[in-house]
Amino acid sequence: MGRGRRSRERVLGHLTELGRLPLGGGPAAAFRERLRAELLSAHPALLSADPVRPARRSRRRPARRLSWLSQVATFGLTAAMMLSAFATYQALPGDTLYPLKRAAESTLVRLSADDVQRAERELISAKTRASEVARLLGSSGDGPLVTKTLTEMEESTRSGISRLERAEPRSPKINRFARDQKNMVEPMLERMDGDQQDKASGYLDYIDGLVAPR
Repeated sequence: MGRGRRSRERVLGHLTELGRLPLGGGPAAAFRERLRAELLSAHPALLSADPVRPARRSRRRPARRLSWLSQVATFGLTAAMMLSAFATYQALPGDTLYPLKRAAESTLVRLSADDVQRAERELISAKTRASEVARLLGSSGDGPLVTKTLTEMEESTRSGISRLERAEPRSPKINRFARDQKNMVEPMLERMDGDQQDKASGYLDYIDGLVAPR
């Protein structure tokens, strides 16, 4: 497997983990530190190298200098890809990077190993849409984006629930999702206008029906 392909797969893996982080905020400090450690451990020569000594040796060994520069370039590329992943994760509807965020989500869904994993990733997308609605509310001129995002949230939810019900009937994951999503969406109602409230209320009615009686 080529180095470029491994880097791309590493980015997809981090996007998956980012999607599981608490909604409404950036990556946790522990995740950032683990990522930094991973980048540095992938290129230990960059930590141990004395910049003066490599410079002297490079005059005698041009090939070694090229190898060191290649490591620096690979390290920089990997770091840039990770920073891009962070920025993409934070993008909102209407932002330049938002289509890339949605494309990454779609790729993760398509690469799912089975129906259960695919359903779970669709439900993660639904939670992400709820987080985006919360961040969009109150922004000037973002009313249509709120309505569109609410619609996409419901579409992802229905698709994920339908797939999960077929693969794992009476799965406890459905109850957990419904309760978490209700806790996310219900407090937003007072910040929505009439049409948005109607759409969100209809969504809440739908997920209330998913919760099994205690």
